[in-house]
Amino acid sequence: MQNHCAVPNCPSGKSDPQPLFRFPNDAERSKKWAEKCQRPDLIDRSPEHLYRYYRVCGKHFETSFFDSSTVLKDDSIPTAFDMSSQPQNGQAKQELLSFPSSVSFSFSEMKNSQAATAKEDIPTLSEEEEYKEYLKSLFEVLLLLGEQSIPPMGPANNKDQGLGSSSFQALLDNRIMCGDEVLKKRYDDNKECCSTEQLNQLIEVCEKFVRSKLVEEIKQSSFFSLLTGDPVKISGEWQLPVFVRYVDESNFQRERFVGFLSFEGDRDILAEKLLSEMTDKWGLDMERCRGQAHSCSGTHFNQIKILAAKLMEMHPRAVLTLSSGQSLNMSLASGMALSGVQLVMFTFKKIESFFGQSALLQLELENAISIFYPDNEEKANDLKEICRTGWTGRNDAFEVAVDILEALLLCIDSVHDNEDMKWSDQVSQNALEISKALTDFEFVMALVVLKNVMTLTQAFGKNIQGNATETHSAAVSLKAVLHSLKEVSDNIDVYHEFWNDEALTIAATMEISAKLPRSFLRKHQAECGSMRPESYYKEHLSVPVVNHTIREMNRCLSLIPPEEVNVQAFNNDIPNAGTLSAELHCWWVKWNKKGKGETFPSSLHETLQLADVKFFPNMLAVFRLIGVLPALALEDNCNVAYKRFTMYMENTPDRFKSKSLALLNINYDVKFDLDSLADTYMKTYPEVQQES
Repeated sequence: MQNHCAVPNCPSGKSDPQPLFRFPNDAERSKKWAEKCQRPDLIDRSPEHLYRYYRVCGKHFETSFFDSSTVLKDDSIPTAFDMSSQPQNGQAKQELLSFPSSVSFSFSEMKNSQAATAKEDIPTLSEEEEYKEYLKSLFEVLLLLGEQSIPPMGPANNKDQGLGSSSFQALLDNRIMCGDEVLKKRYDDNKECCSTEQLNQLIEVCEKFVRSKLVEEIKQSSFFSLLTGDPVKISGEWQLPVFVRYVDESNFQRERFVGFLSFEGDRDILAEKLLSEMTDKWGLDMERCRGQAHSCSGTHFNQIKILAAKLMEMHPRAVLTLSSGQSLNMSLASGMALSGVQLVMFTFKKIESFFGQSALLQLELENAISIFYPDNEEKANDLKEICRTGWTGRNDAFEVAVDILEALLLCIDSVHDNEDMKWSDQVSQNALEISKALTDFEFVMALVVLKNVMTLTQAFGKNIQGNATETHSAAVSLKAVLHSLKEVSDNIDVYHEFWNDEALTIAATMEISAKLPRSFLRKHQAECGSMRPESYYKEHLSVPVVNHTIREMNRCLSLIPPEEVNVQAFNNDIPNAGTLSAELHCWWVKWNKKGKGETFPSSLHETLQLADVKFFPNMLAVFRLIGVLPALALEDNCNVAYKRFTMYMENTPDRFKSKSLALLNINYDVKFDLDSLADTYMKTYPEVQQES
C-alpha cells in the first residue's frame, strides 16, 4: 500500500490530509485511472497489483462522482487535477487506508477494521515475483511504523518478548489475517515472516533509499550548506546529526536531515573520516558547499572546530557562519572551552529541560518571580512572559538569568524540599542538581561576566538574524561593536573589578561563599594559598571571554566584503558575471519606485517566488546562494527538519533509538517506491533469497 497519492507532485499529505481511494479491480477502469493520473509506469501493471498498492486522493475526483450518500460511484474516474481544489466528500465506498501522523491505534482495532476487507485474489506468481511481493509487504509495514515513529522492535502488547511479539510482527500477523497469501505461505513454510537480522537489513535499505532521494534533490539545487547539531548517544555510541540547507527547483528554501555520522574513533583523523563519509558514502559534492554552521558545546566542541577548519581548508568557499537555529550570544558562549562558561551552558540546558516537563513547575517559577518583584509588577510580568518561552537560548539569556537568579533558586529549592509531596523523587533529585550549580560561585561569576560582555554583541546578534534591513544594520554596526570590545579589553582591570563586585553582591544575597573552583583546587593545591579568587577569575574567565568574543566578531567582519566588491563575491557562481552590474542596475530601477497597488517583497522567500525574477538570471542565482546560508532564518513551513529531529530524540526511548529509523521518520514525506525498495534489497542481499 502506498500511503500517498499516486498522482505525480500531488501536494496532499500531512499539511493537506486527503482520503485515499484504491485503484479499481476492473481492468479497463484501472488502466484509465493510470492514464488519467499520468503514470505510464502503471499502465502495464495488473489491476490486482494496482488495487493492492496504489491510491488516488479525493482531490482528483469531481463532485459529480460522489452520490448522495457521499460514496464514490462505481464508474468514477479521476479527472480533477487542480491542486488548489478541495473535495467535498467523506468516507468513500472504496476502502480508505491512510493514517494521520498523530494517529494512535491498537492492533486489535486494525484487525477489526481490516477483517471486513475481502481476500484479494493473487495470481500465480513465479518464485522471484512471489519473493518480491513478500518483500514489498515487509517494506510496507516497516514504512508505516517508521512514519508513525513506532519502534518496529517495540512490544505490541507492552511486553518485551523479542521480535515475535513486536509491533512489526503484529502488523504482519494482521496482514495475514486480512488475506495476504504471500505472507501466509511464508509463515507456513518458515514459522516466521521475518527474522531480526532481515528486519535490520530492511531498515538499512530504507535508510539508503531515503538518503539517495535527498542527495538527488540537493544535487539538482546546485549549492547547499552543511549544518550539524550537538552529538547524541545512540546505542551507546556518539553520533553527529547532519542537516543540509538548499534552495529547491521551485525556489523554496529547504532544510533536510541527511543522517548521523559516527563521532567515535581517533580524534586526530576524525574530521577527515567524517568528510570522507559524507563525500564517498553519502554522495554529497562538497565542492558545491557554500556555508557551514555547527551547534555544539561542551566536550565535543574542539572536535567540531577541527571539522569546520578541515572543511574550509579543503573547500574554502564553505564559509563558517552562525546557525539561524542558535542565537549569536549562545553560539559565542558555546565555543568557549572555559569551565565556568561550560558550567553555565550545561546548567541552562538542565533548566530548560526541567521546566519544560511540567506546566506546574513553570507556575512555581512565576510565583517565585512575583515574590522577588513585589513593587515592580511590570518587570515581574515581563520576566514571566520571557520564561514561558525558550529563554535559555535567547540573545539576552545571561541578562535574564541574572534578573531571575534569586527567584530561580527559591523555586528550585522549594521543589527539592517537596514539603507538599507534589513532585516525584526524580523531579526532586533534578532540582537538587540544579540548585548545586546555581550556588556555585564559579557559576555566578561566569554568568555575570557573560552578561556584561554579551551585552555589547546583543543588538548585533538580534539584527543579524532579522529581516533584510536589520541584517544590513548589523553589518554596518559591526565595527562599532568591535571597537567597544577592544575598549573593554584595553581596560580589563577596571571592567573586571566592576564585574567581580557585581558577582560578590549577588553571591552575598544568595549566601554563596566567594571561592576558587573545586576543579582548580584539586589540581593546583600548592598555588591555592597565594591565589585570590578575584585574580583567578580575571585570568581564567574575564580575559579569555573578552578575547574569544573579539576573535569571533573579527571573523564575522572578514565575511562581510567591502561594498565595492560585494557583487563580485558571487562572480564564480552566477550564469554571466559580465552582465551582473547591468542586471543589478535594472533590478534597482524596477524596485526603486513602487507602482500603484504594488508591494515590495518583505523577505528573501517572497523575492524568490516573484514571477518575474526569472528574467534576472544573475540576481536569481545570487538570491538562491544567499538562501542556502545557515545564518538566514527560514520560513516556518521550511524549518521542520530540526523540529522533527528533536521530537524523535525526545519521544523515542533510548533502547529503541536507531540512526536509520530516525532518518526514515524525520523524512517521512519522501515518496517511497516499494518496487525499487524490493529490487534494491534483492540486489544487496541475493543470498537471503537463495536461502529462502
